[in-house]
Amino acid sequence: MTGVGRTSVLLLLGLFTTFGCASTPISPEAPRAGVEDDAMLGPGDVFEVSVYGEKELSGKHRIAEDGSIGFPLVGKVPVAGKTPSEVAATLQAKLKEGQILKEPYVQVFVLEQVSKRIIVMGAVSKPGAIGVIPGITVMQAISSSGGLTEVAAGDSTVVTRRVQGELKRFKVPVKSIVEGRAEDFPLQSGDIIFVPERVF
Repeated sequence: MTGVGRTSVLLLLGLFTTFGCASTPISPEAPRAGVEDDAMLGPGDVFEVSVYGEKELSGKHRIAEDGSIGFPLVGKVPVAGKTPSEVAATLQAKLKEGQILKEPYVQVFVLEQVSKRIIVMGAVSKPGAIGVIPGITVMQAISSSGGLTEVAAGDSTVVTRRVQGELKRFKVPVKSIVEGRAEDFPLQSGDIIFVPERVF
């Protein structure tokens, strides 16, 4: 195993020890709130800009390491630490100030938030961290991690989340969700999913 691989494994084990410990009681039902639609953006995040009536100004952007994007006819625009609505307002102002458009109407749609992560551990094909996308659920996260392994105990899946400073654990019946007998579980940035193995 390479040094990078050992580091990743130790990091994941440390996270599980800290957040997924059995001493934390499991809550009986899942929370209803999912990933915030207007969360702050950071480096690596991808969003789409739609400028009404201006196809050449519309398109996808990935935030650079310095927290900026390069916008057509405007140039470098700092956007890290802003919400999508704030980014839209910033671009509208720059288009108007630069006399590029008289009354620009800009919308920003988040496509992927790699600056915010979800950890998937246990009996999945590719355990590790994945980027957050708006509306992501447990089933989508597991699918992004290569799906369950043959020895997975899907209905014993647990999501660990920090709620108002307190760690909470939620049991997610993955098998029942697949069979249409239970609703999927909405995720938030920082959630940890653990899929245990079946006991033979």
